[in-house]
Amino acid sequence: MTTEVHESYASGTTATPLLEETIGANFQRTAELFPDREALIDKPSGRRWSYAELNRDVDALARGLLAAGAAKGDRVGIWAPNVPEWVLLQYATAKIGAILVNVNPSYRAHELTYAVQQSGMKMIVALPGFKGSDYQGMITAAAANCPGLEAAVYIGAPSWDALIAGGETLPADAVGHAMAQLDAGDPINIQYTSGTTGYPKGATLSHRNILNNGYFVTETLGFTEQDRLCVPVPFYHCFGMVMANLGAMTHGAAIVIPAPAFDAAATLRAVEEERCTALYGVPTMFIAELGLPNFSEYDLSTLRTGIMAGSPCPVEVMRRTMSEMHMEGVSIAYGMTETSPVSMQTLMDDDVAHRTETVGRVHPHLEVKVVDPATGETVPRGVAGEFCTRGYSVMLGYWNDPAKTAEAVDADRWMHTGDLAVMYDDGYVNIVGRIKDMVIRGGENLYPREIEEFLYQHPDIADVQVIGVPDERYGEELCAWLLMKPGAAALDQAAVAAYCEGRLSRHKIPRYVLVVDEFPMTVTGKVRKMDMRERTVEILGLGQR
Repeated sequence: MTTEVHESYASGTTATPLLEETIGANFQRTAELFPDREALIDKPSGRRWSYAELNRDVDALARGLLAAGAAKGDRVGIWAPNVPEWVLLQYATAKIGAILVNVNPSYRAHELTYAVQQSGMKMIVALPGFKGSDYQGMITAAAANCPGLEAAVYIGAPSWDALIAGGETLPADAVGHAMAQLDAGDPINIQYTSGTTGYPKGATLSHRNILNNGYFVTETLGFTEQDRLCVPVPFYHCFGMVMANLGAMTHGAAIVIPAPAFDAAATLRAVEEERCTALYGVPTMFIAELGLPNFSEYDLSTLRTGIMAGSPCPVEVMRRTMSEMHMEGVSIAYGMTETSPVSMQTLMDDDVAHRTETVGRVHPHLEVKVVDPATGETVPRGVAGEFCTRGYSVMLGYWNDPAKTAEAVDADRWMHTGDLAVMYDDGYVNIVGRIKDMVIRGGENLYPREIEEFLYQHPDIADVQVIGVPDERYGEELCAWLLMKPGAAALDQAAVAAYCEGRLSRHKIPRYVLVVDEFPMTVTGKVRKMDMRERTVEILGLGQR
């Protein structure tokens, strides 16, 4: 008797139709449905907008952009942390069809210059500076090498007021006329990938891409106009501007900004004071919140749901979030900038195992498959391979880079993610690592995620990252970077090995252990394993491969 072998392929439901409208049209519709409901609350400044007020201010800014010469297809940059003006500009550019270019708040002068030049940016809107970074000075320096950059506008400065005032010269229907010229398939956003190898690439996304993705993310969370979402994740990233801003506002929910950049105490204070029902974060954010000395003093009882995403989600952290933060409906979402971003998400009624040990099922209107990285053939369920996705969410391409686009998106429009995944018989997927992160030790394929999950269970370890480092005998060896819990003694390699003995295969036990105060991180809270490898080689004096 033969057993039927199922391929690692799944497609999402199409019961709820796609939103075939532009971001501006959708936002206007929400504002007309819920004019008096709160739309945006900025805790640091105390400013608050209802949907009617936000729509009014968005239109005023959109008219200002039109009067300043911005038009459909022009690139307008935004360089700022989480401030209300970021949201205003996001919707104002969407209403006139200008392509918003997200600039990472941590960029330095040469990175800014590259983004301005590569995108062909015509205007940039920025804070004068943030956290010791002189944005205005860097923009002035970059402008000398960027002749296409015609204008710089600074939030909170006279140039911002002048931009809005300039729009008063246009007729009242100017924004409506501009919106009528737009199509849901038009490009509306450029987001630069992290650039861990080579220069960053500008993932170009359409209204249809990101409007629908934000909508289905929060639809999966059961959002209504009654929800209030606390957003400590950065707006410049898909997590903030799509999953949070577009996700909330497609449902008439409120967005709460706890601070310009992540602050664990400010986040929990905002949840308590604004009676938030949902909270987003990457795992390191939830770890920081749970680790606050006065964590138990915050009233988080209004929380019901949220998302933990952006990097692998430790099972133990997920369990604590559900039990101690009242987020019984918390969801794990998985994706990448190039796919708008989410392609997999756990469901509200999934059991605890599925919500803590997988990244969920395929999103509506999408297809996913797991393939052999060498042959491209779809692998059987239960076998690891490269995760691929296809559908409305796949980017239009990398801005002005058809060669890199062709490397990532094949002729059949499948996006090849570079992530290693396993699809189970029930269609749920587990991400086991990055193809580039996979460690090959003496011919054995080792997945750091598996070892990290095991070490998270140690009572003294607050966080752990496992990487591969050069080794003359085996090609690569494992190194574990540890963050210890407050008051816990540092663990050495012998202590870690003793903990693993008999519970983890010997070849999976880290050869090296480093106890550190922090991990090298991107601004979005993702760990930079490339930097960790370089530092480990230097610290341990290992030979470069």
